[in-house]
Amino acid sequence: MTDTRERVLVIARRWIGTPYRHQGSTEGVGCDCLGLVRGIWRELYGDEPETAPPYAPDWAERPGEERLLSTAARHFRPLSGFGEAEPGDLLLFRFRPQFSVKHAGILDEDGYFIHAYEQAGVIRAALVQGYRRRVAGCYQFPEPSI
Repeated sequence: MTDTRERVLVIARRWIGTPYRHQGSTEGVGCDCLGLVRGIWRELYGDEPETAPPYAPDWAERPGEERLLSTAARHFRPLSGFGEAEPGDLLLFRFRPQFSVKHAGILDEDGYFIHAYEQAGVIRAALVQGYRRRVAGCYQFPEPSI
């Protein structure tokens, strides 16, 4: 595991217990799944690479552009698939084949991942088969420039 992946896990685990807040990205105050990733990014690198536009809770329930996938491809190192993912990597999920990728989480150790879930806030959850089969993209956080 790289130092960056280890740092991502340390940061993500600290966010566990943060309440769910749509479009939030503040540890301990509130976040959604994208806000969790944004908060980790800010701690690792400083400013976010681009401003997240406002989005409705159901933004991905319509066919259309793959906003999360295209943003991840611009700023993260794409992995060839789930088999290459390691703890500390970003996972993106598509819940229905006809809809855009809608959810993000951080792969943790021992078959778990950390994500912000509307009914529970930021949690560490088992990456059960139902989630695994919905993984639509795996990405590694870039190494910080020195």
